[in-house]
Amino acid sequence: MRTAKLEDLPGTARIWVFGADPELGPGKAGELLAAVDDFLAGWAAHGVPLRAARSWRYGRFLIVGVDSETAPPSGCSVDALVRLLREMEDRLGARFLGNEAVWYRDDGGAVRRASRPEFRSLARRGCVTPRSAVFDNSITALAQLRAGRWEGPASESWHAAFFDG
Repeated sequence: MRTAKLEDLPGTARIWVFGADPELGPGKAGELLAAVDDFLAGWAAHGVPLRAARSWRYGRFLIVGVDSETAPPSGCSVDALVRLLREMEDRLGARFLGNEAVWYRDDGGAVRRASRPEFRSLARRGCVTPRSAVFDNSITALAQLRAGRWEGPASESWHAAFFDG
């Protein structure tokens, strides 16, 4: 079973944030979202349907949420989601998995991806600052997303470490 919108889930819902590299155009994004919607419609943990939803943001981010209070996801059910995204990586020529990237907005407001060493270099050169908007894809609760913890100044997230010394 799938809800119509991520916003329908409670704040306690478990979420996963996946960044798409490169940015997906409308055709590829549509293909991704159709596959995710099909997957979520049948997503289950130990035979129990999961109340799940997804959101697509900025042409770059897939956010998947599940209402853990209704039925919590199992390790196997999460593995199934990861398998789907691996398949979509191959099919679309894009990367969704891996947590080594730093996602941020450039001076023009465009969403960019950098490796951690690249981001540190950008910080040293002043191309990004503690005020630069960054994305914290490590958040795990929908309440964090709603509270603005996903996108905000680097100084207010784990990204602040890139500006030390």
